[in-house]
Amino acid sequence: MDYIIGNELMEEFRDGIFALRTRRFGTVAEIMVKRLYDLDESGSLAFDKRDRHSKERIEVKFSTVMKENDDKIRDDNVIDQCKKANLANRAMKSSETNRYSFDCNIQQVKRKEFDLLYYGLFFADSIEVYKMTSDEVLDCPGYSDKQHRGNEGEGQFHLNESNIEYHRRNFLERVLTYAELYNLLEH
Repeated sequence: MDYIIGNELMEEFRDGIFALRTRRFGTVAEIMVKRLYDLDESGSLAFDKRDRHSKERIEVKFSTVMKENDDKIRDDNVIDQCKKANLANRAMKSSETNRYSFDCNIQQVKRKEFDLLYYGLFFADSIEVYKMTSDEVLDCPGYSDKQHRGNEGEGQFHLNESNIEYHRRNFLERVLTYAELYNLLEH
């Protein structure tokens, strides 16, 4: 049963998601995708989830969207740059993708280990969920299969102001509000 959730609670929830790092943030995204698409655990370290009907191997990769810093940190601006780094100043709304520079790296993409990739962006006001096949990754603008020296079969691509509309046109699966995500995770 859905119910109205206050703005203050939603801001606290969203800010908490933005404060999570690496594995903990990734786990939230994995649980979200699992519940959105009724997926099973993978039972493998090679990929994140499995479609219980088609048996497809599912990988999940998400990023928070932050406006790029406007300046390098130097001796004369270190305090100012620290103050500007907070979430209220840097978290970007989905409608601001043509106003500010941003760069979200979808990394550790091991194409041979999955059939479907759910990837996406946590904006300040919504979450955009995208989906592509492992073969479609090859044609993704900026995809590189050379993430780190010696890591064969592991690649990456970026979502930024220059290619976000391509991803929205071709791979956008759905958009969620934070209230919808909260309700999804609570049940």
